[in-house]
Amino acid sequence: MNQRFVIARMQHETNTFSSLPTTLQSFMPSDLTRRGGNSALAAFIDIAEAENAEAVIPIAVTALPGGVVEAAAFDHIAERILAAVSAGCDALFLDLHGAMVAAHTDDGEGELLRRIRRIAPDLPIAVALDFHTNLSEDIVRHATVIAGYKTYPHVDMYDTGRLAGQILVRALKGEVKPVMAWGWKPMLTHMLRQAPDDGPTGEIVALARQAEADGSVLAATLLGGFPLADTRFTGLGAVVVADANHGAAQALCDRMLEIAWTRREDYVYREEPLAQSIARAKVAADAGTKPVLLIDHSDNAGAGGGQDDMTVVREILAQQLDDVVVAGIFDPVAVQAMAEAGVGATLTLPIGGRTDVPSMGLVGQPLQLTGVVRHLGDGEYVTDGPMSTGETRELGPSAVLDTGRVQIIVNSRRGEPIDLGVFTHAGIDPLRKKVLMIKSRIHYRAAYRPLVGEIIECAGNGACTSNYDLLHFSKLSSPMYPID
Repeated sequence: MNQRFVIARMQHETNTFSSLPTTLQSFMPSDLTRRGGNSALAAFIDIAEAENAEAVIPIAVTALPGGVVEAAAFDHIAERILAAVSAGCDALFLDLHGAMVAAHTDDGEGELLRRIRRIAPDLPIAVALDFHTNLSEDIVRHATVIAGYKTYPHVDMYDTGRLAGQILVRALKGEVKPVMAWGWKPMLTHMLRQAPDDGPTGEIVALARQAEADGSVLAATLLGGFPLADTRFTGLGAVVVADANHGAAQALCDRMLEIAWTRREDYVYREEPLAQSIARAKVAADAGTKPVLLIDHSDNAGAGGGQDDMTVVREILAQQLDDVVVAGIFDPVAVQAMAEAGVGATLTLPIGGRTDVPSMGLVGQPLQLTGVVRHLGDGEYVTDGPMSTGETRELGPSAVLDTGRVQIIVNSRRGEPIDLGVFTHAGIDPLRKKVLMIKSRIHYRAAYRPLVGEIIECAGNGACTSNYDLLHFSKLSSPMYPID
């Protein structure tokens, strides 16, 4: 009789400082008909097929990062998974994030696993986690196998699912006996210092990969943590899976955490004043042959930002940079106004600045602009970059306002610019421009870095700020480096 595998996806990265609501409608279903996707979910489905197992997928959803998840939304998704498990299965494969906060729990993934264990205490469970997991004891205690992304930008999501899933399958066959060790450090790392090519992460990941390659452990994962979640679980963690050798797992885990703690200062990001950043960009644009790329990291949709703060755009205009294109500002009201005016129309209208961030005392400030409508479109395109390759991106009805010096792409939906499609869907070739501005943090690197010249990080305003002095934490463990 064929085995029955339950496979599910429940992903949300919760920014507890964000004012954006996360409801059940915020969660979008994954495309289960498309093969070859770069996700742990896709890997789990491929494993079930390779094992000739029945794959039951009760729910597979993900939501853009935003504010705390409504309790009803969390419960609905969890109940779908619990019902499938209750119907009976041989193993459970979960594609989770690791930094979900719901209205009734600060540990969304741990709570889901606790509920599963109440009805299936001995069920083999494989869990794939995002690099930005805030690791809790309950996540580790209630899983059989855990693996997390080793890359940032995340281009190894499929590989992570395959690693976790194959270890679990080997355990089902009696080939290995997974045991896990884990640890945690009170470090509020800066996301702009978490990438493997920026700081300690690279050294730690290399150590983990070597241990997996030489067979001393089955899986080793560093979890940089998501610092914009005010919980007692927030911090840097590590989890190691070994074959019946807890000592080997614990030794490697301890070593990974020791490197992170010893080099903790390298995880601290120091902002440059915005006016200085834009001044540097102006000089670089005049001197370079490739576009200068400006990164507005404080208002990134990929970390819960509203994607409509206009602080950086204001400074670009104030310093009169030329041949600039901005992608993309979230403002469905402005899109509608431009659609009604039509391509070629000249109009004056407020753009952006519609999102308040009460937790930071920020009030949205739209930017009044006059320009010509150059493009209207549906905002849909297929990603061709290394991250989320082949996925359809839906930014909703979109428009381009040309102010002369600056073209601004305005969308009706939020979405992090992980590839150049955020420009090309609006009929703009970004590589022919002097200056590009996007709202991102690190994920842009996979697609943009080989194509642009100087990259300049810009400290604007928003719920994704890298200035922890602007955030009012109340639940963090104390002391917490570097804020204590």
